Amino acid sequence: MSHRTGPAMAVLAAFALAGAACATSPRSVSPAAANPSDSPSRVAAQPPTAIVDPLPSWRLDWARGAVFYQVFVRSFADSDGDGIGDLRGLISRLDYLNDGDPATRNDLGVDALWLMPVFVSPSYHGYDTVDYEHINPPYGTDADFATLLREAHRRGMRVIVDLVLNHSSAQHPWFVEASSSPTAARRNWYVWRADDPGWTQPWGGSYRVWHTSGDQFFYGVFWSGMPDLNWRNPDLRAELYRIAERWLTLGVDGFRLDATRHLVENGPDQQQVDQPETHAALRELARAVRQRHPEALLVGENWTETPLIAAYFGSDREVPGGDELPASFNFPLAAAIVGAARDGDGDAVRSVLAEMAAAYPRRALDAPFLANHDMARLTTQLGGDVAAQRRAAALLLTLPGAPFLYYGEEIGLENGSARGDEAKRTPMPWSGQAPGYGFTAATAPWHPFSGDPQARNVATELSDEGSLLAHYRRWIAARRASPALRDGDLFLLDSGRETGVVAFLRRTDGERALVVHNLARSGATFAAPMSCDRLAVRLSDGDVRLADLPKHGCLLDLPPQSAWLGTVRSD
Repeated sequence: MSHRTGPAMAVLAAFALAGAACATSPRSVSPAAANPSDSPSRVAAQPPTAIVDPLPSWRLDWARGAVFYQVFVRSFADSDGDGIGDLRGLISRLDYLNDGDPATRNDLGVDALWLMPVFVSPSYHGYDTVDYEHINPPYGTDADFATLLREAHRRGMRVIVDLVLNHSSAQHPWFVEASSSPTAARRNWYVWRADDPGWTQPWGGSYRVWHTSGDQFFYGVFWSGMPDLNWRNPDLRAELYRIAERWLTLGVDGFRLDATRHLVENGPDQQQVDQPETHAALRELARAVRQRHPEALLVGENWTETPLIAAYFGSDREVPGGDELPASFNFPLAAAIVGAARDGDGDAVRSVLAEMAAAYPRRALDAPFLANHDMARLTTQLGGDVAAQRRAAALLLTLPGAPFLYYGEEIGLENGSARGDEAKRTPMPWSGQAPGYGFTAATAPWHPFSGDPQARNVATELSDEGSLLAHYRRWIAARRASPALRDGDLFLLDSGRETGVVAFLRRTDGERALVVHNLARSGATFAAPMSCDRLAVRLSDGDVRLADLPKHGCLLDLPPQSAWLGTVRSD
C-alpha cells in the first residue's frame, strides 16, 4: 500500500481501535479423516472439543505497554565460577534490569522477564525438555527459581518462562516408555505410523520429519532428538495443562509457547502448520489457564505472515483480545523495522501496521521485537551501524503492545564468530576486565564472548550518557511516563513524499502522543495535526525544530536519523 498520496495528515489506519479478525472458527475434523496414518494408536486419540461455556476475559492490563527482556540464563551471569550462567547470577543482576525505584536512572527499567528454557534438558539450549517440573541443575535449584520470582516481583517485574509443548526430548521418560513397545501406556503421547511417507520440514529443505524407532516411525518436525507430542491425545493434553497450572500456582506470570504453529499435523508440506486442530488445542489450553489465572500471559511463537498470526488471537470477537492466544510475536514487523533502520525507508513498516489494523481483533496484544535467539543479532544485521540501532530501538519502543528486547541488544552485542545458534547466544559482558568480563570468575565461559567485550560492555555504557544503553533507558522511561504510549491506540499518519518518515498518533483517554521517526540519512519535514504550543516535548533524539503552520499545524524539521515524541492532553 502506498502512503505517498492524499492529504498530508490523512489518517490511514487505526490499530487496536477496530479491525476485523481474519480468523474463522476451526472446523471439527474427525480423527480418522485428519489422520495421516492408519495406525490404530493415532486414530484412537481425540482432538480437543469446542469450548462453549463462558469464561472470564483475560486480565492483562499489566502487560499492555510493558517492556519485556528476554534472558538466556546460561549466558547472562555466572554466580559459582563454572562458566555457565545461572539463576543466582541473574538474581544478582536484577537491579540492572529494574531496581524497583522509579527515582533512579541507572537501571534499564524493563517491566518483565522472559526466561528461555530453564527446565531439565540434556542440551545447552534447553528446547528438548526431559523434566518439565524441575529446574535444570546447571542453572540452580527449584528454591533458586522461587527466590528469583520473589526478587523480581519485589522490584515490580513479572516473569514468564519458555514452555515447550510441541515436543519433548527423546530422553524424556514419556518417550523412553512410548518407544519401548507399541502397547506402552504412553505410546499415544507421541505420533507414530508404520511407514515413512517422505514428508520434509514445512519451511523448506530436504530434512525428513519421520524417524525410525524399532520397526515404526515417529514424527519430529525439528529433529529426531525432539519427538512431537500428540496433541490429539486427551491424557497428554491434561498432563500438559497440569504442568502449566503447577508453575502458575508457584508464581510464574505466564509462558512463551514455543513452535505453536506445529502442534497438530495432517499431512505433508503446509499441512504440518496452522491446522484447525492446532487452533482448537490452543483455545483449550487458553481456557485451562484463564479459568484460574486470567492474568497469566501466553505469548505464541508463530513465525509467519500477518493474517496467519492474527488467526492465533482466536475467533471469538466477544472476548477482548480473542479466545485463543492473548499475544503473539510479530515477525513481519520485526523484519520491517530492521529493514527500515538499515535502508532508511519506512514503507514496509507502514504496510505491516496497516495489515495489522485490518487483520488483528480489537485489543489484541501485539508482541513486537527486533531480533531473538533464532536470528542474527540486531547489531550484526545492521552491520554495526549504531545510528541504525538507535532508530530501530526508538521505533520499537513507541509501538503498541508489549515490546521484547533480547539480552545484550541494549549494549549492541553482536554475533560471535562461530557458526550455529550458539553464536547468537554468547555471554553478556558486564565489565571490560578480562578474562571473565564480569560474567564469570572462570578462566573461560561456556562459550567465547562475541565482538570486543573490553570496549562494549555494560559498565562502559552505563558511564556514557551518549551510549546505546542510555538511549534505550530514555525511550523506556518515556514509554513508562506516557499513558498514550503504553496503551493508546495507534493512528498511522501519512508522511507525504517523505518515505523515510514513519509518524503516528497514540491516543488514550486523557492523552495523545505524537511520534515521528526520520529513518533516512537525510533531513526531512513533517506537518503535525496540532499547534506547536499544545505539544509538550517528551523526548527529542536529535535537534528537531518546530515551527507554527497556518490553521494550528506544527511543522517538524527533522535531522537525519532522528526521532521525536510530544504529548498533549486530550480535550
